[in-house]
Amino acid sequence: SLSNHGDVCSPQEVTGKSFGEKDFRSGLENGILLCELLCSIRPGLVKKINRLPTPIAGLDNLSVFLRGCKEMGLTGSQLFDPGDLQATSADSRDSGCSRKLKNVLVTVFWLGKAVSVCPSYNGPVLNLKEFEELTTTLTTIAMPMILKYVWLSNHMKTAK
Repeated sequence: SLSNHGDVCSPQEVTGKSFGEKDFRSGLENGILLCELLCSIRPGLVKKINRLPTPIAGLDNLSVFLRGCKEMGLTGSQLFDPGDLQATSADSRDSGCSRKLKNVLVTVFWLGKAVSVCPSYNGPVLNLKEFEELTTTLTTIAMPMILKYVWLSNHMKTAK
């Protein structure tokens, strides 16, 4: 079993769910995986996940996730905007898209930081030091590679 001192995994491994064939943004835009992440971190924090395949359901789930992040101690400046995960016609290398996805990563970083000091949680945690290094080197060219590495890697070690 993984603990705060074990291998660090992705939200997919914490929840037991997968992006499937979707990319980072598409895998998170409906908010389901993010809500399931909060449920894994603190059972009962998310009362209901809207599983309808509609944009409104996705926005509802993202709002629930962001409220849950606030309950975990995150502040408004640490939270992404639900629009940051909306599909755009722009290419993923577009700087606006990269900035929006970086906003999502910033929220995940702060949630990982909050979880690392949460006494009631002893599951896999995010390697904050390595994650921070990856997000600070974020460039529009490196974005897809960094996102894939951050979310899919299971070889990161806990930074204390």
